[in-house]
Amino acid sequence: MQILLVGVVVLPLLGALAALLPAPPGLKGKNPDQAVLRHGVTVTGVVLAATVALAAGFDHAQPARMQATTDISWIPALGIRIHLGVDGISLPLVVMTALLTFLCALYSYFHMPTGPSPKAFVALLLVLEAGTLATFAVLDLMLFFLAFEMVLIPMYFLIARWGGAGKQAAAWKFILYTLLGSVVMLLGLLLIGVKSGTFDMVALATDNGPKAQLSHTVQLLAVLAIGIGLAVKSPMWPLHSWLPDAHTAAPTVGSVLLAGVLLKMGTYGFVRIALPITPEGMHTYAPYLAAFAAVGIIYGSLACLALVRKGAKGDLKRLIAYSSVGHMGFVLLGIASMTPTGVNGALFANIAHGLITGLLFFMVGALKDRTGTTDLDALAGTTGAALYGKAPRFGGLLAFGAVASLGLPGLAGFWGEMLAMFGAFRPAAGLSRPAFLTFMVLAGLGTLLTAAYLLLVVRRVCMGGTPHLAPTAPLGADGDPERPAADVPTPAPAVPDLARYEYAAWSPLAALTVLAGLWPAALLGLTDPAVQQLLGGGK
Repeated sequence: MQILLVGVVVLPLLGALAALLPAPPGLKGKNPDQAVLRHGVTVTGVVLAATVALAAGFDHAQPARMQATTDISWIPALGIRIHLGVDGISLPLVVMTALLTFLCALYSYFHMPTGPSPKAFVALLLVLEAGTLATFAVLDLMLFFLAFEMVLIPMYFLIARWGGAGKQAAAWKFILYTLLGSVVMLLGLLLIGVKSGTFDMVALATDNGPKAQLSHTVQLLAVLAIGIGLAVKSPMWPLHSWLPDAHTAAPTVGSVLLAGVLLKMGTYGFVRIALPITPEGMHTYAPYLAAFAAVGIIYGSLACLALVRKGAKGDLKRLIAYSSVGHMGFVLLGIASMTPTGVNGALFANIAHGLITGLLFFMVGALKDRTGTTDLDALAGTTGAALYGKAPRFGGLLAFGAVASLGLPGLAGFWGEMLAMFGAFRPAAGLSRPAFLTFMVLAGLGTLLTAAYLLLVVRRVCMGGTPHLAPTAPLGADGDPERPAADVPTPAPAVPDLARYEYAAWSPLAALTVLAGLWPAALLGLTDPAVQQLLGGGK
């Protein structure tokens, strides 16, 4: 188990180095580009297999205990250690990260985004995977910061070199926002380490450990600094403005990983660091975090409604990006409640959002490849995109993703949002219940607005027909019916249905969305004992 976890973190880095080397003659295939793309699929596939083996070997009877741990001194003078481990909170995120990265590599093998050499693309993808996996596996505050920052450079280049229109501006906005937030976060992490005498996250999470050295004032300052950095990555309103531009400009796989994995790093930091290590500071700021989360839910939904409105020239990719602001608002609301119910809901919503929004970004990218646009007015023109008629399987899967995203009971999106609102209904002792009831009502209104804009998307993109022809057109001199020019239909462009590689890349996400919706205990059984111990001060 220990070797498996180390391999999961290190193997993508070794794979990234290997991707930059020339392919051996016997493995080149048709051309070197194909060889390096196959290399990306192989490495991410091996990492996924290792995470599945890690999950299979995980002691499910003790999900609150850190397992597969490695603890080696790295910088003794600063007390920094290479400390790795997973529990019921981090294990699902590790598996989801490996799955999404593998599906992105598989999709790119058949549909490589336009840009420079595939060698650089595969290497950056693997470095990004290593950074995200390390973020969820490390148990040292300084290592967490390094892993947290490690993902920024590869994502910047994926957007700037393989993105679409406005890619340079979007990439710069992404890197500047996240770097500035990270600088502030580093100050908070250093404050905790200096005042407590350790950077060990496990030791700091126990009530009778080094955490006792952190005064109320220190906790307030630490939560404020760390929270700003995590809120940018989450993203929390009003620090979200980098997200729509980054999603709109990013290539398909960049959008999938940005929504499915990178956003989870911020919310995971709140659960792993802010809640257990600085509970007093978190208790003080919890109402403000919940207020920002509730406003973000409403804001994201209203922005999506404005984009889906007829004549607004709304971009479907941008719409899904704004929907992420609302969905992550539910995650932050659950965390702010500081209750087991709310935090479990937040962790469940994290996984659900990764699966569902990852699927939606895959499909929107494929829709752009098929039609040349993601403009909603162009997609829903005279006859509508009419995916049900032109590409029924594609249209059906897109509608499935939309109804899963709006939180339909029986699918994964329902449980996280419901539990987050239950947490707000009865927040932790000492938090203002009337205030949290107000936030819960706003979140409930957000679910209605979410259903409204997603159903409008389905109606405009999936439904539609052919123009009606006048049935009683007069006959011309040659005996053929004469039709007014306005009644002559323009042949609708063909929209290819799902290809085999798309089935392979997207079916696991759809299947897991259904499985998590019908059997939520599989995930909650992992997270709940770990959350109870985390909120109980290690007891």
